[in-house]
Amino acid sequence: MRFEGMLVKPDGKKNRHWGVEISILHIHTQGKTRKDALAMAKDAIESLLDNKEFHVRVHAGEAEIFTVDSDNSTAFIAFMLKRQRQFRGLSVRDVAARLNSKSPNAYAQYEQGKVKPSMDKLVELMRAIDPEFQPVLKAG
Repeated sequence: MRFEGMLVKPDGKKNRHWGVEISILHIHTQGKTRKDALAMAKDAIESLLDNKEFHVRVHAGEAEIFTVDSDNSTAFIAFMLKRQRQFRGLSVRDVAARLNSKSPNAYAQYEQGKVKPSMDKLVELMRAIDPEFQPVLKAG
């Protein structure tokens, strides 16, 4: 699974750096060059995940859009779920309650990367975190 990111070109006046945004992961960073900005995106994700065995790949597009993925998609999805939950100020218990679960541990297993959700389950988990969530699929 890949997550989409966006590069923002420097305007040369006020901003001389390339901006990077990966919305679904709530990551914002910058670099002096386009290449540096993409490297900073990779570094930001790997640093936040703090797992020496987790590595991110950046796939640069021709325009301002790029994608990121990992050979460990379960850990990457777990990281995304946690970032989404934290961004909205929810606890694991809050999300479990929204899922009508009496056990926060059931949801926590997805965030800990112990269980990889199916696509249907991932949409259910995301809607528990963000009721307005609407998945968008794109052809490569």
